[in-house]
Order: sequence, then C-alpha cells, then structure tokens
Amino acid sequence: MPGAGDAAARLLVRASGGAPVDTGRLPAREAARRELSKGAYHENDPNPLQRALDHLWTWFADIVSAASVAAPGGPAGLIVLLLIVLALALALRWRLGAPQPGRRSAEPLFAHGPRSTAEHRAAAEAHAAAGHWNQAVQERMRALVRSLEERALLDPRPGRTADEAAAEAGRALPTYDTRLRAAARVFDDVTYGGRSADRTAYLTLLDLDRAVETATPRLTGTREGTVE
Repeated sequence: MPGAGDAAARLLVRASGGAPVDTGRLPAREAARRELSKGAYHENDPNPLQRALDHLWTWFADIVSAASVAAPGGPAGLIVLLLIVLALALALRWRLGAPQPGRRSAEPLFAHGPRSTAEHRAAAEAHAAAGHWNQAVQERMRALVRSLEERALLDPRPGRTADEAAAEAGRALPTYDTRLRAAARVFDDVTYGGRSADRTAYLTLLDLDRAVETATPRLTGTREGTVE
C-alpha cells in the first residue's frame, strides 16, 4: 500500500494540473490524512471485536512474560506457582462447599409442614439405614428441635431457622449450647452450603438428640417451662 507521503504528493500533482507543487508540511499531512481516511485503505482492517481481542491477548502475554521473568526458575517456576494457586483454590472450594444460588440459611427449619418428633426420628433412621446421610442429618436436627417444642422448652414457631432454634435451646439448656450451635451449622452446611454429611456427623447429632431428650432445662422465675 503506498505511503501517506506518496498519496499526498499525487493529490497535489493532480490539483496543480500535473506540475509538482512545493507545499508545507502541515498541508501535506492534512492531505495525507484525508486520503488515508477513505474506505479503500481499510477494507482489510480487523473488526472492533478482533482489535479488542488482540489488545487483550497482548496485555495478557505481557503480564505472563513479566511474571515468568520475576518468578523463581523462569517460565517453569511460573507454571509451578500457577499449579499451586489452582490447587489452593480447589481445596478452598472443597472446604467451603459450592455456593447454592437462591438458597440461604434463613429459610425455615420445618419447610414441609408440621410433623411429630417420632415421625422425624423415624425418617432419620430410615435415611441412615439407606446411607443417605444428608437427609438423615436434616431429619435428626428437625426431630431434636421438635422434641424441644413438644416439651415446651421452645415455643412452636414454623418460621424458625436451625440457628435460631439452637440459640434459643442453648439458653434453656446452657450445658448443650455449644453442641446445639455446632449441630445447626452442620444442618446449614448440608442443606444450604452444598456439603455432604457422613455417618460420623449423623451419629454426633443422634447422640445430641438423645442427650437433650432427657436433659433438665434451666427455668426462669417467670413461667415454668419457658426459656430465658
């Protein structure tokens, strides 16, 4: 493709009827700019998306190049560092569990209508026998809270969450406060956090349910059977 100076010179020659014209630098530059702005000179230019991708790729390549120079061991060291970062990210994701869009721990503990303690315990045992530990943990936590409601240690409240139930039950049974809060966290992790329960988690909650069932509450002086 002819240069900007050549295009400008041709324009000036044509304008003067074929005779070369001595012109200044600025008029020549302006003539060249007008000539090069014509569509014929840009037919093969990349589209805006391609240009943006080219800039992005150049930027990324510059970053990688700079990092490979700074990293111990050069490019090989950079690859090792990237693998370490990836492994840490995967480990963190596994530890925290996958996020569940639209789910939150503020949802009610009893989301499927009222059931008795015996019904929740029977469901928990059936799930445990089948090795469905997530469902077994959920039903055992519901059984524990329903038992406290049936004993009037908690006021029946359909919208109560596992965390709220554990906090209220801990005031009536302070000896078990820490274990109750831990059980609520396990319930939340399984129900809303995408975590998987196991046999150990279920047996821990089973032992807590049995212990709480026969525990003596701490009563207030206002009304027998109510929590503080």
